[in-house]
Amino acid sequence: MLLEKAGCLGGASTLRNVLTYCGLYTLADVPRQAVAGIAEEVLQGLRRLDAVTGPQRHRGVFVVFDPEAVKRVLDQLCAEAGVDVCLHAFVAGATRSAGRIVDVAWHDHGGEHRIRARAFVDASGEGDLANRAGAATRYGNDGAVNLGTLGTRFGGVPRDVVISADQVAAAVQAARAAGRGPFSKDRSVMTRLPISGDLVCYLASEDYDPRDSRSQSLAERRGREQAWAYLEVIRSLPGCEKAFIAATGPEFGTREARHIEAVYQLTWRDVVEGRPMADSIGLGAWGVEWHDRTTFESTFVYPPGKAAYEIPLRCLMSHDTANLLAAGRVADADRMAGASLRVMGTAFATGQAAGVAAASLADRGTVDVEAVRRTLRAQGALIEAGQLAAAA
Repeated sequence: MLLEKAGCLGGASTLRNVLTYCGLYTLADVPRQAVAGIAEEVLQGLRRLDAVTGPQRHRGVFVVFDPEAVKRVLDQLCAEAGVDVCLHAFVAGATRSAGRIVDVAWHDHGGEHRIRARAFVDASGEGDLANRAGAATRYGNDGAVNLGTLGTRFGGVPRDVVISADQVAAAVQAARAAGRGPFSKDRSVMTRLPISGDLVCYLASEDYDPRDSRSQSLAERRGREQAWAYLEVIRSLPGCEKAFIAATGPEFGTREARHIEAVYQLTWRDVVEGRPMADSIGLGAWGVEWHDRTTFESTFVYPPGKAAYEIPLRCLMSHDTANLLAAGRVADADRMAGASLRVMGTAFATGQAAGVAAASLADRGTVDVEAVRRTLRAQGALIEAGQLAAAA
């Protein structure tokens, strides 16, 4: 069973206007695909709909996709796999006994429901399940939490008009000097959606606590105010006079919230030293993309050699809740490794691995690491750095 609080699947890709899959490819001059398996099935579905680009580059390497097509493809894949998908289902509680989760309570407009299971995966982004179940979690890392941004789509910009990040940065700086705004960032990736041609950017940013509705509500309001200010900047550029806001969010793009306290914490030292992981279940290829909550500036640190690194299954396994796994940005990593691991392309790898491991746990009562790795290989996943070299 898959519980989803929204009316569609896809997470940030459909709910937050984050329309760039980062981490699917290495950052080398000639990018190589680092995440396959389920991610490749999604890409194939998007290609059939002409709804995804090839790799593009802005500091990192990413693909751009149409969010409506993502909804359709994920609906189809879940139906084919026999997944019992419950949309509009908000996790509200969990029963814990002897260091394990017994059941989960979830709400819809009909009231409260409960589901018992032998294994659970928290892919909520905010670590809601882990928190409700009393598993050990932490907010950010050592007091540092990555800043959130409101993804914004602008329509009405002709396809033959080329807009660069430098152009936008200069226009924002000029508008700020003239007393207009509010603005938070000057610079962002500027790219186009494959079907509509809408311009996508990630500029409007706010410091907020995603665990707190009042804090997040204020950020949403201020973020939309910023989006309209950025619209005026876009309209000031040649050929963009008729630009309009096609969509904001509809939710703020949270980059970091809770992490589980796992059996092992992936560290940036692991990445820098290229440590092989005996229990590797996927590859990370994105850089340390950090958005500072004080300065609102962003930085990007490349992994050594712009190569992929191995992600251990242990950083997805709760250390104090035996039948709980995590995926995406809920996984356990330090500040720098977490700022790389969190992106959606890499989340395909950790999500697939957590699902396979949960199945092993449900069937066997324990996670058989080698069985998990065999299954992932059979499903087409790339789980060892050497697989990239072998494919070169």
